[in-house]
Amino acid sequence: MSESIVNQRAQQVLKTLVERYIAEGSPIGSRTLAEECALGLSPASIRNILADLETAGYLVSPHTSAGRIPTPLGYRFFVNSLLTVKPFAEQDLEKYKTKLDPDQNLGNILESASSLLSGITQLIGVVALPRRNRIELRQVEFLPLSGNRLLVILVLNDREVQNRIIYMDRAYTSSEIQQAANYINTHYAGKDLLTARQELLASIREDRDHLTKLLQVTANKAFVHPEAEQKNYVIAGQDTLLQYSKESNLEHISAVFAAFTQKQEILNLLDQSLEAEGVQIFIGKESGYRAFDECSIVTASYAVDDQLVGSLGVIGPTRMSYEKVISAVDMTAKLLSAALNQG
Repeated sequence: MSESIVNQRAQQVLKTLVERYIAEGSPIGSRTLAEECALGLSPASIRNILADLETAGYLVSPHTSAGRIPTPLGYRFFVNSLLTVKPFAEQDLEKYKTKLDPDQNLGNILESASSLLSGITQLIGVVALPRRNRIELRQVEFLPLSGNRLLVILVLNDREVQNRIIYMDRAYTSSEIQQAANYINTHYAGKDLLTARQELLASIREDRDHLTKLLQVTANKAFVHPEAEQKNYVIAGQDTLLQYSKESNLEHISAVFAAFTQKQEILNLLDQSLEAEGVQIFIGKESGYRAFDECSIVTASYAVDDQLVGSLGVIGPTRMSYEKVISAVDMTAKLLSAALNQG
């Protein structure tokens, strides 16, 4: 959104609309905003601001009514620029701390963490089991298959070989495939697999050449910890999705439940927190997985002996209380780290 649109008045209108919509779940009209914003603007002036925000892609009118709701882009601007996250009060922190007893076994501690996340947010709480071993990327090769598929051959550590099949949006020439392999081997061989993925994804955000899509899909779908399929996670609050069935059609809800069953997509998303600092937020299609197109996912990593070993997060609709969820995820990650280090 340009600076001319995101002036202070437009920011206040957008912030009020997003907060009101998150609280109520109904499209917000200009008259309501004129009363709420305390800017001294008439409903007509508010309508002009809303029209600019809608043109920029931050709002949408779901029906023929005058009310509007945020788009994923609107939520992203809200989270990045308008949201102030406050930590939990000390008395609440002490209460939640007792829920993660370091004297429990690992499985019970992780289950307590997922239940804590779900209980605080009334959404889905998920915690991946910790992993400790380092997997080093030695070499990558691509082998074209039929149907725009590529076989990715990963040589890990000294001699372990892992094969992954990825699906592309088009066929790539032998020259393009070799160029992509050479790029990865030159820049990322010898690095931890998760580190290589994070650095590769970061580099292609600045790059718009013809190989960007191939490199992005390789990082997201092939650079996965080889134990991921065997690794599991603990989850709580799946039934909370049914509360939002009026906002998300049953097809999307079914897709999310299927993702829980298949596990891989959720584990891949949680893995992306392992080499990142702080809380990570995926809104709508930012996750890269179709099952979560109408969801927001907030994640953070937890550590043992100062080493990041696992991730946890909250999954829910894009209409979630981001302030509460972000605080809950950040706090639970820290409490879980503390509990595991005491155990």
